[in-house]
Amino acid sequence: MFVLIFLGGGLLAHAYLWWRLVRQTTGPGRLRRVLTLCLVVLFAMLVATFVGARTGLEGWLVWAGYIWVAVMFYLAVILIMLEIPRAVAAAFLRARSRRSPPVAVPALTGPGPERPEALTGPTPERAEPSTGPTPERLAGRDLPAAPDRRLFLARTVAFVAGAGALGTVGYGLSSALGDPVIERVQVGLPRLDPRLSGLRFAVVSDVHLGPLTGIGHTERIVRMINGLEADVVAIVGDLVDGSVARLGPLARPLRHLESRYGAFFVTGNHEYFAPEGPGEWIEELGELGVRSLRNERVEIRHQGAVLDLAGVNDVGGASVGDPPDFAKALGGRDPRRSSVLLAHQPIQVSEAARHGVDLQLSGHTHGGQLAPFNLVVGLQQPVVSGLARFGGTQVYVTRGAGFWGPPVRVGAPPEITMLELGS
Repeated sequence: MFVLIFLGGGLLAHAYLWWRLVRQTTGPGRLRRVLTLCLVVLFAMLVATFVGARTGLEGWLVWAGYIWVAVMFYLAVILIMLEIPRAVAAAFLRARSRRSPPVAVPALTGPGPERPEALTGPTPERAEPSTGPTPERLAGRDLPAAPDRRLFLARTVAFVAGAGALGTVGYGLSSALGDPVIERVQVGLPRLDPRLSGLRFAVVSDVHLGPLTGIGHTERIVRMINGLEADVVAIVGDLVDGSVARLGPLARPLRHLESRYGAFFVTGNHEYFAPEGPGEWIEELGELGVRSLRNERVEIRHQGAVLDLAGVNDVGGASVGDPPDFAKALGGRDPRRSSVLLAHQPIQVSEAARHGVDLQLSGHTHGGQLAPFNLVVGLQQPVVSGLARFGGTQVYVTRGAGFWGPPVRVGAPPEITMLELGS
């Protein structure tokens, strides 16, 4: 179903771009044929990128294909945003053309019987280019004719959309491939034992190790997390986009993560897309010193007090018999203790609230990654990014430290969160 939606949407987007950027800005001829062929090739590259990214294909094709996806997206968004101004401008030009005064035809003077050509016009061999008044000049204007005005408007809109899309994607590339932002957040928990006040979590999600990231992506994230000197490292899902055989070397820097009480991981939906499922990654992370919380909890003992740290599987695990189990992770605990839950998707907060969780840490949304896609994400998830409250439960949603698909982030820079608990 996702494949059909993706390819169908891409086909519609390319058809729309052809209509606005090719059909309405060119006349019949070679240029239109060449531009049409370019769009056909770009759509084929999009399909090849989609297939290649799921079959282990790496290299320039995936990079070029995903960058085109981002450019295509912003071309379509900007053109759609310009539809109303375009229609208003076209209506104005039509009205202005109708208001132009009629052209006066100069009276014929002086012809005599001996000059019949005065009535019929000069013979072809005597014709000369006209330098007389044109309708526009007689109207006191120097505007192009109506068809030329429409062409000028179409080309102006195409230029604005192209420049806007390329500028936006260029900015988004630098954001996605640059250092994540360190977001420092303080969260007050009413039931928190005062001795736990100041306990610090380094939260990271959606690292998305894959063919476009490279080992430098992991090394940078580990270096930045270690610089925070956190008590707990929480990796809340979507760490990888592939198998251990393919991506294992990219994950090895995780063995250098530093924290007082350890690093913990819960599955995201992408771990279930791996060819062998999440099991091999659970084992691999264990060898790297990262403990996976599989519908279970551990006790974080800090300054003589205890915090329950729990983790549940992602909701995507339900389709393969590995669903989240809140009762198993949270059942039988001392209700007087404060609890922090690691759960990949914010939508899991409703179940967390029913089990009396104080704070849920999530990712998954990427903060929308490509604005205004954040508006669409908000239709499916209760929180797109940041801190929110649902009854007695708070949820913090990190924007994630990586990217999925296009290596572009607009309006949602990558993030590593330094979250400090307070009472």
